[in-house]
Amino acid sequence: MLSDEMLKAVFPLLEGTDLAACMSVCKQWHQIAQDDYFWKCLCAKRWPSTCKNPSPPMTYRRLFKTFYKHKHHRTLLPPRISLSDLEFYIDIWADDDLLFSQVVAGPVFRKGNWTPPPGICNILRHHLEGPEYKMTLPVEPRFAVPYTQTVSVSVLVARKDSNKVACIINKSMFDYIDRSSYRALAFDYLVFSPVYPFVSGIRAWISLLFMEHVNENVIDVFGIEMDFCDAANSEDEVLWLLDMLDWK
Repeated sequence: MLSDEMLKAVFPLLEGTDLAACMSVCKQWHQIAQDDYFWKCLCAKRWPSTCKNPSPPMTYRRLFKTFYKHKHHRTLLPPRISLSDLEFYIDIWADDDLLFSQVVAGPVFRKGNWTPPPGICNILRHHLEGPEYKMTLPVEPRFAVPYTQTVSVSVLVARKDSNKVACIINKSMFDYIDRSSYRALAFDYLVFSPVYPFVSGIRAWISLLFMEHVNENVIDVFGIEMDFCDAANSEDEVLWLLDMLDWK
């Protein structure tokens, strides 16, 4: 068994995870390693100013254990709304002609509720099957749009639980067409309730999913995709985000 003096000489040289591991070796090591002096040495390396306070707000051991590691994931509380509480109003125009207008029940838009048709390109299929949370919807009947036309989209969402409506996308243009993944993309910035003054800059993305057409200057649209991957990548995260909108 090592003497207390030897342990007290070695412990200040250890990293925090190693010092914490030493506390589990035996009763002797635990009693010595919990001395706040060793943890103060660790804090002095990472936050030197904390050691200048003669009466720190907490022990150095607690300070180090609480803040030494970045916490990337937090447990998300269950959202206050569900997809069953929502209805989406989607309207798509080509110039001034209405191409698509539909009220979509929230559960219909749930990820994985729809299987894309056969014949789509592998890049698009891999995109749709990826881990990101994407809400997808079939377009029935399908429609074709010439590249020369300006296509725009609006999306409103209504809450059945409060009879309120919020805007997700306000007449945005599909101004980028990715021919490699067969998607035409549009976006708009979400408008949040004033009770969340520091939340901004989060986009809603909507895509037209298309296939090859006999006319190479036309896109054959078979589906719609919407996501909020700037900030939300699961159904619960999407529902929290929607709950924070400026509902009227």
